[in-house]
Amino acid sequence: MHAFDVLGDPVRRRILELLADGEQTSGALTGVIQQEFGISQPAVSQHLRVLRENGFALVRPEGTRRLYAVDSAGLQEVDMWLERFRGFWNRHLDALATELARGRHERRQAEAEEEKREDE
Repeated sequence: MHAFDVLGDPVRRRILELLADGEQTSGALTGVIQQEFGISQPAVSQHLRVLRENGFALVRPEGTRRLYAVDSAGLQEVDMWLERFRGFWNRHLDALATELARGRHERRQAEAEEEKREDE
């Protein structure tokens, strides 16, 4: 299955968002997904299986629990595909960084001038 086919499903995207915050038990994931999407526990398990089998999630047993975490392997395919588009936003981000630096510099200058006036 292609990475975007996996990520095309909103339930799987939400599971990955939850996992991005750190390792989670299958029970915790199931609880959130059931509440937000109104689907059954077996349906959530199926989505977790798709994520595992396609390199987006790792699972490790801990006693009777299963702990899930993000597997970066699946995200690498997405990252490679996005690479050709980064130039579109990198220029804008670079321009934003320049403007932020300019604003900080101007603010420091204004503060220094204010302190100088107060000292006089």
